[in-house]
Amino acid sequence: MNQLPSTTVNNQENLDQMPIMSHLVVLRRHLFRIVGVTLFLFFCLLPFRNNTYQLLSEPLRLQLPTSSSMIATDVTATFMAPFKLNLFVALVLAMPFILYEIWSFVRPALYQKERHLALPLLIGSIVLFYAGVAFAYYITLPAILHFFISVSPETVAPMTDINSYLSFCLKLFLVFGLTFEIPIATLLLILIGVVNTKSLAEKRRFIIVGCFFVAMFITPPDAISMVMLAIPMWLLFELGLLFGKILEKRKNHSAE
Repeated sequence: MNQLPSTTVNNQENLDQMPIMSHLVVLRRHLFRIVGVTLFLFFCLLPFRNNTYQLLSEPLRLQLPTSSSMIATDVTATFMAPFKLNLFVALVLAMPFILYEIWSFVRPALYQKERHLALPLLIGSIVLFYAGVAFAYYITLPAILHFFISVSPETVAPMTDINSYLSFCLKLFLVFGLTFEIPIATLLLILIGVVNTKSLAEKRRFIIVGCFFVAMFITPPDAISMVMLAIPMWLLFELGLLFGKILEKRKNHSAE
């Protein structure tokens, strides 16, 4: 049988001997760092909150007629909308550090082989999340806004509330950011043995239908946004399946 490295065994023994309170103390230290970095970014970005909202609202303002503008239906909306957006931007910018702190907390409990796999997955999840948000802002959001404004009646002047627009955008960004994690989720399911690439390939037609079914419920009620989410979901699944096949081949070669 293969012997585990002595350093790994010692780490596991030390972890097993640590009382639960020690784990909680370590977890609290990581949480304090996460909150501290997020608050630091939040206060650094706070003077630019209005500029940040102007950048967010640019896709909508480009689509609005010259006679229309965005409105605030609540007294506090002009302050709270940029404030909430500033917090979201701070969290997004702090995401690499947040995931690194989570990685630092769980790293001692992993074997050496698991660490080699976990770090690329961690980096990949960060890149894919940012790619999903960028795809939503630069491609999906303008297409959706153009569709809804183009179909509005001629007698109706579209004037969107800034709070409603912010909620719509944040939901869209989170949906696409999490959706772009599909390759990571597929790889994890393959690595832990829940599924294999052969069974996933056999169920491909059902997965494609499931992508359109899920997109229908989590996107605005129009065909454009549904298609623009469902197709990337399918392609990302295929990407995860491809990398899963590569990992399985390497595992089979190392077992021989």
